[in-house]
Amino acid sequence: MKKAVILMSGGLDSVVAAGFPQVEYKIELALTFDYGQKAVLNEIKAASDICKYYNIVHKVIKLDWLKEISKTSLVSDENIPTANLGTAESAKSVWIPNRNGLFLNIAAAYADSFDFDYIIFGANKDEGSTFPDNTEEFRAQISKVFETSTLKKPKVIAPLINYTKDDIVKIAIENNIPLNLVWSCYSSGKYHCGICESCQHLKKALIANQREDYILFEK
Repeated sequence: MKKAVILMSGGLDSVVAAGFPQVEYKIELALTFDYGQKAVLNEIKAASDICKYYNIVHKVIKLDWLKEISKTSLVSDENIPTANLGTAESAKSVWIPNRNGLFLNIAAAYADSFDFDYIIFGANKDEGSTFPDNTEEFRAQISKVFETSTLKKPKVIAPLINYTKDDIVKIAIENNIPLNLVWSCYSSGKYHCGICESCQHLKKALIANQREDYILFEK
């Protein structure tokens, strides 16, 4: 079985990508990025708990400078907007410049140095409709870049690329993936806020699968 490194935010998509049933590779390292986001402590705890559950080595990488060039409310003192899901407006309000491109390039450096064959990330169908770095085109092109930017030539895999959030929660339920460990909220409270775009996606998917009990939301 070949070795893989995964981008681990601690949210829904990364935990299901980690637990997605397959026999092709074994995930041995997870990278979580601290770029000054409000929810960073919650994300790191969730990612750490998930990695312990799956026996994956966990590393946190600080990217302080990314906050300096980001105008999104994810890293500012502004309130997280509650724009309608799936719109250009909602995507722009939480956009971090070249986030997946940057994270995957860092993962590629680790793959090159530690002999990982695959890089896993949680791109999915719903977010691919508004975020260009969650599309199959992006996955294929950045994987192609690593053929010349690294010696190892790791392949980028997005196991959830053709699945909606409803599908992803269903996969988690069917495969006993620990959704109770995730943090998918843009805020930093004790519970998921229930109103940011990420929470709205998660809540909708849980309701569709009749499993609202998995996550505690603010009332």
